[in-house]
Amino acid sequence: MSNSWFRFRQFSIEQERCSMKVGTDGVLLGAWFPISAGLSVLDIGTGTGLIALMAAQRGAGSVTAVEIDAAAAEQAGMNAANSPWADRIAVEHTDIADFTGVKYDRIVCNPPYFRDSLRCPDSGRNTARHNDSLSYETLAASAARLLADDGLLCLVLPYDSVETFAKCAVANGLEMCRRTDVVTVAGKTPKRSLVAFGRHCPTSDICVLEMCGTDGEETPEYIALVKDFYLKYQMP
Repeated sequence: MSNSWFRFRQFSIEQERCSMKVGTDGVLLGAWFPISAGLSVLDIGTGTGLIALMAAQRGAGSVTAVEIDAAAAEQAGMNAANSPWADRIAVEHTDIADFTGVKYDRIVCNPPYFRDSLRCPDSGRNTARHNDSLSYETLAASAARLLADDGLLCLVLPYDSVETFAKCAVANGLEMCRRTDVVTVAGKTPKRSLVAFGRHCPTSDICVLEMCGTDGEETPEYIALVKDFYLKYQMP
C-alpha cells in the first residue's frame, strides 16, 4: 500500500504526494455507500481521490471532492483528470467548514480517526490521521448543512467511535439508518464500521461483513462488494 501508484480495474491512483495512501477503509466505503445513477456526491477529505473515483465509476452524475491539504488536492485533481470521468469530478482545495456548495444527494467521508493520540513528525500525515483538523462535530455540522433533504451521509469509522459520532449527527438532525460492522476474520471483534445517516430514517439496518473466513479465504460477500474495483478479480 506504500507504492507511489495503485492500479484499479478502471482507473489508477498516483499517491506519492498524499500523506495517506490507498487503503482498505476507503475501498470499503467507496464500494458500500448507496448510490444511483445521476446522483450528486460530495467527498470530504478526498486524499488521493479514491472514493470520488469509485463514486464516478458507480454512476454518480457529479462528484465534488474537497481536500484541505494542497499537495493532496493537486494530486487528486490529476488522478481525476486522468480517469474516464474527468468531466464529472471537480476537486476543491478548501476546508469543508468554509465550503459553500449546492445540496448533495450523497456525502461520503473517510475521516481522520485518531483522537487524543500521539503525533508523528509528518504534519501532513497528522492532518490526515488525527481529527483535530476535522472533528466529528465539524463533520456532522458541515454534512447537515450541505446534505439534500433526502440525502445520506456515509462514513467509515472505528468500530468504537460510531456512538460518539452518532451523538454529533443527532445533534445536527441526522439519524443512523444503515450500519455494517466490518470483521477482518470471522470470529474477531469488528475494527471498522460503515455507517449511513439521514434526516428520514425510521429504522436502522445493522449487519456484519466478514472479509475472511476462519480458513483465511475471502468471503463471497466481501468479494461481491469489491470485485468491480480490484484487478485481482478481473475476468481473464
